[in-house]
Amino acid sequence: MIPSSRKSLVSALALILFTIHCSLFTVSCGSRKPVAPETVQSPVGPMFIADSAYRYCEQQCAFGPRTMNSTAHDQCGDWIADKFAAFGLSVTRQQAVLTGYDGTPLRSTNIIASYRPEQPERVLICAHWDSRPWADNDPDDSNWRKPVLAANDGASGVAVMLELARLLPDTLSLGIDFICFDAEDWGIPQWEERDDPGSTWALGSQYWAAHPHCDGYTARYGILLDMVGGQGARFYQESMSRDYAAAVVDRVWRAAAVVGYSSLFPMEEGGGVTDDHIPVNTVAKIPCIDIIPHYPACEQSSFGPTWHTVTDDMAHIDRATLQAVGQTLVQVIFSE
Repeated sequence: MIPSSRKSLVSALALILFTIHCSLFTVSCGSRKPVAPETVQSPVGPMFIADSAYRYCEQQCAFGPRTMNSTAHDQCGDWIADKFAAFGLSVTRQQAVLTGYDGTPLRSTNIIASYRPEQPERVLICAHWDSRPWADNDPDDSNWRKPVLAANDGASGVAVMLELARLLPDTLSLGIDFICFDAEDWGIPQWEERDDPGSTWALGSQYWAAHPHCDGYTARYGILLDMVGGQGARFYQESMSRDYAAAVVDRVWRAAAVVGYSSLFPMEEGGGVTDDHIPVNTVAKIPCIDIIPHYPACEQSSFGPTWHTVTDDMAHIDRATLQAVGQTLVQVIFSE
């Protein structure tokens, strides 16, 4: 207890200290700049239907391997174009005879499906649709000359694009071009004793980048989908994508986190890849990234155990992987 004779002195001192404290607090607070609250993104757009994408993948595989110059290749190309047209998109077939690494003439068709082609502001989403003609990474060398069914390495990217096209409403103010690149997988096989300069791969995208389907074509950015349906896939940030289009990488990986798939899209860098996004960046000058899996612990291949093997079939396609990639793309598109 404080004696009554000292109460007034204590009260006076307390008042002085309180006044000084308030003055200091006011000065301190007044010197701070107001901090704007962070923008918190929420999921937007429709639900991506993985079962639908799985069926599109299955239907492509039903034609058999879609190797260059084959009947299955031609039939599947017609089917892909017809599906995009059925969803109301304007379809262009860009045909050219390209030359394979061994001099083989390749009857190539890039399939371009355009949503709202009249819109000047556009986004490019792409994948390759041809099959590797040789399973040259198969652990059994007796399979090396066999074609790859390419359920993941080809069909999965097209399947995701088809499902995205099916979901698009008529009301988006943004134009979208879905491009199915041909002749991506005719690169030099592993048994050939020659250097590969990288130009033997991605022949269809090389041609399109130098001869776009319409004069003066440009897009805000591009997203390449390659092997986006495999079991156990995780999509690290491909290093060439970061070099050419870091802002697009950030946009896509943030979208994956918003829709709950950050575990499949880790904020870590994977290796660099020679793929269809390279000519889109270097020749067409459109910042384009590659969503492609990276399996750091896989002895068979860093692209996964089925890459360029006879086991790249529907038995190794995972609806959950298709869902993660598809919903991420929905978030990106509908956030524009």
